[in-house]
Amino acid sequence: MPGLLESCERHFGTSDLYKVLGVRKEAGEGEIRRGYHRVSLKVHPDRVQDGEKETATAEFQILGKVYAVLSDKEQRALYDEQGIVDEETDTLSQDRNWEEYWRLLFKKITVEDIKAYEEKYKGSEEEKNDIISAYMDFEGDLDGIMESVPCADFEDEPRIRQIIQKAIKSKEIPSYDTFVKETKKKREQRKKRAHEEAKEAEEMKKEMGLGDDNDDLKALIQKRQNDRKKEMDGFFDQLEAKYCSNSKKAPSKSKAPKRGKK
Repeated sequence: MPGLLESCERHFGTSDLYKVLGVRKEAGEGEIRRGYHRVSLKVHPDRVQDGEKETATAEFQILGKVYAVLSDKEQRALYDEQGIVDEETDTLSQDRNWEEYWRLLFKKITVEDIKAYEEKYKGSEEEKNDIISAYMDFEGDLDGIMESVPCADFEDEPRIRQIIQKAIKSKEIPSYDTFVKETKKKREQRKKRAHEEAKEAEEMKKEMGLGDDNDDLKALIQKRQNDRKKEMDGFFDQLEAKYCSNSKKAPSKSKAPKRGKK
């Protein structure tokens, strides 16, 4: 039976555990958890077509093991120092139910959770830190920033721009041409996409006969998720990964190192 590193190479094209999860080698606990959640959603057996389930199940199990290694201080230290994984540990050698393990980490959230969080989050220091981190991650690409920052919609763009401009002026972050010289055409394309998504949501509400109460909103979100199985980095999923794990964590106060566009 192939080892974890060999399995990663076979299924994900790399034996680098950090690359498998799409995170930095210096990543903290929260970033590793988010990376695991993001990638595992793409291959979750419940979210793929029947013909893909066997492969997805294998990859889902591999991702669980990768996360188990990187979230364990001793195992991670061994991997970082020697580039090997101890296959004999209980975590990797036991026949664990990885789907159950996954659900323990990422509990479901409600519409009320989303609304309450959004009210608390927007305008907070945490939001500012996330905006600055996204700016660094995407080297000023506002498309990536707007998709990355939780709760951000097109109406928030002027406010987000001001936060970034202020940070640039104070030399807290570098000035990327991608941001400061963004073309009018690109801004208009982003605006158009936002309007199309809003229109689509409104039309879907009418087709389904939905109102504006919480149950109707929840039904709409669930239907849109089912219709977009391949879109795994949406707002709802980001929120689950970042803020609704069983283990509470404090927001990072540090800026994310420059990683380039994703």
